[in-house]
Amino acid sequence: VQGTGGSSAVSKCSAAARGYIQDRFLRLLVGRRRRRAPLVHRGYYIRARAVDHCVQDFLLKTQSHPRTQILSLGAGFDSLYFRLKDMGLLHHTVVYEVDFPNVACQKATLIKRIKELSALVGDIGGEGLGVITFSGEDYKLLGVDLSELSELERALEEAGLDNEIPTLFIAEVVLTYMENSRSDALIQWAAEHFSQACFLLYEQIHPEDPFGCVMQQHFSQLNSALHSLAQYPDCEAQQRRFFEKGWSECSVMDMNEFFTHCTPEDEQQRVQALEPFDEYEEWHLKCSHYFVLTASKGMESSWTPLLSNMTVPHCDGPVRMAGSITAVVCATHSEISGLRRYGHHSVLIKPNVILTTGGFGEEDGQHCRMRNFHVLVKHADYWKAGCVKKENPDKRWDERLYHTVSCLSSSLALVVGGRTSPSSAGLGMLWLKFPETSNASDPGDVTVELVSLQPAAEPAALRWRHSTTEVIFKGEKYLFLYGGRSAMEPVLGDWYFLHTQELSCTVIPVEGPVPESRHSHSACSWKGGVLIAGGLGAVEQPLGSVFFLRELEHGFQWQTVETHPPLIPRYSHTAHVHDGKLLLVGGVWFHSSSVPGITVIDLMTGLCLDYAINVEHLEWPLMLHNHSSVFLPNEKELLLIGGGGNCFSFGTHLNPEPVSLSLSNILTSH
Repeated sequence: VQGTGGSSAVSKCSAAARGYIQDRFLRLLVGRRRRRAPLVHRGYYIRARAVDHCVQDFLLKTQSHPRTQILSLGAGFDSLYFRLKDMGLLHHTVVYEVDFPNVACQKATLIKRIKELSALVGDIGGEGLGVITFSGEDYKLLGVDLSELSELERALEEAGLDNEIPTLFIAEVVLTYMENSRSDALIQWAAEHFSQACFLLYEQIHPEDPFGCVMQQHFSQLNSALHSLAQYPDCEAQQRRFFEKGWSECSVMDMNEFFTHCTPEDEQQRVQALEPFDEYEEWHLKCSHYFVLTASKGMESSWTPLLSNMTVPHCDGPVRMAGSITAVVCATHSEISGLRRYGHHSVLIKPNVILTTGGFGEEDGQHCRMRNFHVLVKHADYWKAGCVKKENPDKRWDERLYHTVSCLSSSLALVVGGRTSPSSAGLGMLWLKFPETSNASDPGDVTVELVSLQPAAEPAALRWRHSTTEVIFKGEKYLFLYGGRSAMEPVLGDWYFLHTQELSCTVIPVEGPVPESRHSHSACSWKGGVLIAGGLGAVEQPLGSVFFLRELEHGFQWQTVETHPPLIPRYSHTAHVHDGKLLLVGGVWFHSSSVPGITVIDLMTGLCLDYAINVEHLEWPLMLHNHSSVFLPNEKELLLIGGGGNCFSFGTHLNPEPVSLSLSNILTSH
């Protein structure tokens, strides 16, 4: 448990060094320096932001009191006291910090040794007396095991904690490491023994979904299991816990809600622009698995820092599911390797032959951008991996992610866009050529010839997380290239019509209400036009809109597709059209009570039904974002290939095998 504290201090320090948080004291308290990934920076930023938001609100609301106090439980090497003191916010507040005796002793030694810190505290001696390892006028550092409540109480009394003045308790990922009976007792003790009390809690939720499973496994491997999760798996359970333990007011929200509703828009934009970033799915999943809770009792005026700028009600409750669909591992006769990847693209190049290209995943025993292509071939009732030969292996494939592949004939496909690193420009276009006839001796062997090209339309292709969809205008085929993002623009809303023969951009008039810019949306050909659904919009918010680009005599027209109930906003899903129904598969949404399964939208009536995916037959968590899917209309079978990503600092999860869903029931009953 102490190791997790040290590691999180290093991460906060790295986030401060990159400008996410303003904190010049962290580097003095944290010996080790390591540069963390942008995803980890954002995760620690939102944690620090939530704590600061609530602490400063407490100090503001209680400033008319002659004396107040803050008690930070399991404070570790946190710099909160030094920041507040430096900002001049502790005129009449004493800060008490408690942690394991060896942690408290180390911190006390650091403070005494470092001029900048000791000067702020103003040492008044008295340290080294029993559990008090450091004592300043407005700062006391105590070495006590939090799970021993009677010892804690004795130590705090000795240090001068006053039960009668406004007191803020802070527990930042601390209580969950204790047995529930002990953390419950601590929460109840704080409510019963202090006449004017506030509590600030930040920790994990949602242990059961795929991300939650990976998160729990990570902490178990560190020998620091998360005890709270089983008994208090969501925000509602945590809120009930505080009411039952004697707190009169309590509000709670997950970190997606906090970032959206309690962080000013200009601050959101500042943080989003600090580093090249392209891990939206993992960021939103991390935020849906952590919450901030504030509770109070006996305060003169109510303390609700999370409600003050909440314009929306808390979570709309659980998603209503119309039924469930069972997922099974794809039937194969031998293990299929090479599909543990995400950000790739899979496409049917001929009946029963699926080509998968690009993405990030596991190759030759290491994680990297994927160089090898992969082919899956369906024999009577099972799938088999074929062999892909690249005709001209010296042609650099550029190892791209988030590209598209459009089959223009049985022997030709066009690769558009994609990226290597999110700070590099997008990649252009590439032809993939296959022989007309398959190898008779082994239909699973596919030869692919790579032909790079620099058409005039190349600049249009320098993007990723976009869509390219076949449309027909006046009997001619075009690829409709829409949305996405680039190294310069975090979200694009433009479009191009690429003539499939010359690969030139053709100007075709488009009328009607223009959809808002988006990336990571889905796009399907339908009735000569395109259906666009969901996506991530301009302020990194999921969209719930569906548009149909309809062919007219003189051009195209954007039309809004009304759905009822309204489609839950999502992105990073895949989509297929079958028999007048739009199928949306997986993705990421902000409803943390469940993960997206299959949504079926009837394009005639607008009826929108959500189905859960039943994963009881899978032995591993199924992460349905950054995946690809292929729909086989005759069998009404949906194949899910790859998917997953970096689960914050908990490790990378890649779905190990292709998964099959039979949709015949929901497509006939819908």
